[in-house]
Amino acid sequence: GALTVPDDETGAQMFEATREILDDAGLPAYEISNHAAPGEESRHNLAYWRHRDYLGIGPGAHGRIRTGNAVHETRQHRAPEIWLARVRESGHATQRDDPLSRDALVEEVVMMGLRLTGGITREAFAARTGVPVEQAFDAATVARLVEAGYLAQDDRRLRATPDGQQRLNAVVAALLSSPAGS
Repeated sequence: GALTVPDDETGAQMFEATREILDDAGLPAYEISNHAAPGEESRHNLAYWRHRDYLGIGPGAHGRIRTGNAVHETRQHRAPEIWLARVRESGHATQRDDPLSRDALVEEVVMMGLRLTGGITREAFAARTGVPVEQAFDAATVARLVEAGYLAQDDRRLRATPDGQQRLNAVVAALLSSPAGS
């Protein structure tokens, strides 16, 4: 109760002011909540946002790894003592190892990729999900989001605009609620 959360308008103004100050200081945004000098972006976080493979090894760790034609969601046991006992017993403590459905994969790739200021390349989206952007999302919905100033697209990529990044949950929900052909 000691923290006063700003209203939406004040929060948006603070977001924009932070971006402007950091950009002026040579630390442009490369993701919704991260800024860095060019070339100094977090490779660790970029792996998540670009939906690349990563291993979850320690207690409670999550991973995403492509095996054959499927991307698997993995999770290690959370409790350190149980995790260690299982590693000693069987060499690992993987509690979950399930292939992601195409819909779950599309959802993750778009949700993470649109966090990046550069967005998602069409090539990377299709390579990771197995479906082109045009087949994943309703063209009329994409056009409405572009017209409203929340998305930008060209032959190479789809990205959230600064206004779209401030409303990213709603942008992603709109994309996912109207898949292509619906």
